[in-house]
Amino acid sequence: MSVQERKERERSVRERLIVATARELAEQQGWDAVTTRRLAECIEYSQPVLYSHFRGKREIIGAVALEGATEMAAAMRAATAAADGPRARVMALARAYLDFAARHPAVYDAIFQLDGGLAYAQEDTPEPLKDAFAALLESLAEVAGDGVHPGLFTELFWASLHGLATLTRSRRLLPEDAEQRVELLVDRLIVL
Repeated sequence: MSVQERKERERSVRERLIVATARELAEQQGWDAVTTRRLAECIEYSQPVLYSHFRGKREIIGAVALEGATEMAAAMRAATAAADGPRARVMALARAYLDFAARHPAVYDAIFQLDGGLAYAQEDTPEPLKDAFAALLESLAEVAGDGVHPGLFTELFWASLHGLATLTRSRRLLPEDAEQRVELLVDRLIVL
């Protein structure tokens, strides 16, 4: 291995460490606890080393968002792959989405609430974000209904899931009614 290859590998390892540490801190204490000074202390590198990877917290949030979007897409695809039939796939998709949001609130915020400097719904949208939307579209396109644009239907369904995730987490909805909400959403929005 050349010196250059070793340096690139070490740089990649440090970058993954920064992202993983930011994510862990955010999940444990919230995004306000994630500062470049605190990250530098946690990973035992100087702030200049951290800044050689990311220009600041915004870029770190963006990196967490991209990693999280990849994980969310995989979770939704895994859930829908095991489901039999369109309604079951949509139910599995909704449950997987809401479960991801509940289990990884800081990552969910990085993807959908915080400014990570990422472009959404544009040509230069990063591939992991496009793929997360595609994971939704794959199951929802088949139930959008005649004459309904699948992408628009997916946006509406996604917005509904996001609202449920956000309102449930902020305790504005009763948690014991969560399953009924998902069933109602699926039954009222999909055309079979």
